[in-house]
Amino acid sequence: MLFNSIDFAIFLPIVFMLYWFVTYKNLKLQNLLIVISSYIFYGWWDWRFLSLILFSTILDYSIGISLSKQVNQNKRKMLLWISILMNLGFLGFFKYYNFFLANFMTAFSFFGTEINANSLNIILPVGISFYTFQTLSYTIDVYKRQLETTKDFIAFSAFVSFFPQLVAGPIERATNLLPQFYTKRYFDYSKTVDGMRQILWGLFKKIVIADNCAQYANIIFNNSSEYSGSTLVLGAIFFTFQIYGDFSGYSDIAIGTSRLFGFNLKQNFAFPYFSRDIAEFWRRWHISLSSWFRDYLYIPLGGSRGRTKNKIRNVFIIFLVSGFWHGANWTFIIWGALNAFYFLPIFITNNNRNNLNIVAQGKYLPNLKEFLLMSLTFILTVFAWIFFRAENIGHAISYINNIFSPTLFESSEIFPLGLLLLILFFLSIEWINRNKQYGLEKFNKQKFKFLDVLLLYTVFWSIVIWNSSKEVEFIYFQF
Repeated sequence: MLFNSIDFAIFLPIVFMLYWFVTYKNLKLQNLLIVISSYIFYGWWDWRFLSLILFSTILDYSIGISLSKQVNQNKRKMLLWISILMNLGFLGFFKYYNFFLANFMTAFSFFGTEINANSLNIILPVGISFYTFQTLSYTIDVYKRQLETTKDFIAFSAFVSFFPQLVAGPIERATNLLPQFYTKRYFDYSKTVDGMRQILWGLFKKIVIADNCAQYANIIFNNSSEYSGSTLVLGAIFFTFQIYGDFSGYSDIAIGTSRLFGFNLKQNFAFPYFSRDIAEFWRRWHISLSSWFRDYLYIPLGGSRGRTKNKIRNVFIIFLVSGFWHGANWTFIIWGALNAFYFLPIFITNNNRNNLNIVAQGKYLPNLKEFLLMSLTFILTVFAWIFFRAENIGHAISYINNIFSPTLFESSEIFPLGLLLLILFFLSIEWINRNKQYGLEKFNKQKFKFLDVLLLYTVFWSIVIWNSSKEVEFIYFQF
């Protein structure tokens, strides 16, 4: 079920009414309603894959119980590895089987040996990368004794399948989300209004920015050999805002929807295109995934400790794995490697934590240095997104070659002024509210009340006017 669909527009109010007016007196019933609603939400796409969520739930719930009873460290470690291998085994099969098979066959054919093997027609279950990492966080934290084992199967099931963030995150930690299912939730009008505002902003990002940018990005990328270098640059910029509007828009809707039910999810995007270096960008982009890899992969590998070569190795591993997590294509791996190369110079020189504060904090505009650093980081990010969007490595290289040609200085064949002005409006709102949790968060001062109402109406009518009249899937559904 898509957030930007009529189905969800009917589904959400029904669940909301049942949650606050029928089951509100009984916490167990509220949690059960969330489980049932989440399974309906996910099964709306393909009911057959509900068994995968149920299997992950039963597996990690059972292993959690076993870990709480087991004192032998070797047996505890064995239980942990069962969870890791089973969960990642399912993820690997559905997501990477054909990729490894194709590359295995190519490697043998390179040495003159032909292998005939049939690829399977495997459908990638929506959201499997997200809920797999979420349930793994529970098992790992229980193993580390950082989290108490839950004996409430309904609460745990609700944690694993929680519908607002089930399909495309944020990837919530068990330490943050699971305890919220143990405590009584009370209706909070101000929290509900705030949730609705964040949903509205997420829909604006998705429908107005992402979907309209996608129309031009798809035309330009799919026919890149026919356009001038200047148009290809514009195509890369459109995709840059498409993926940001699409994915951060989903996160905003998920977080806002969670607030309607009394839950607090962590911020997943913190205005990343205002970053002054690539390290800051990765602290602000897909925060839940970046922090997951940091805590469960990078630090166990040794993190920033030890010799320089080990630090460099760990950085490359984390970025390559991050790239590969996004999909079974070499373009994602190159995208990850490219970001590692961006990151290494400031990491080696210990400058990767220079920009921890908000850019131009307390000021209306950045100074010249901040503006130049933001511009450079944005250009590097746009360049990397070309590999992310391209069909294959050959397509990406061809696209880049065509950019750096004499036609780079010609006028663009495509120049949608209205959309460019919308992007400028979008960036302006995000810049003004860059110290908040999301772009449409309410102004605190009473004197800005008129501007606040005007902004709400502008965003709402932009969604109505710029709606493409068709339901467009979110990009990260494929990951």
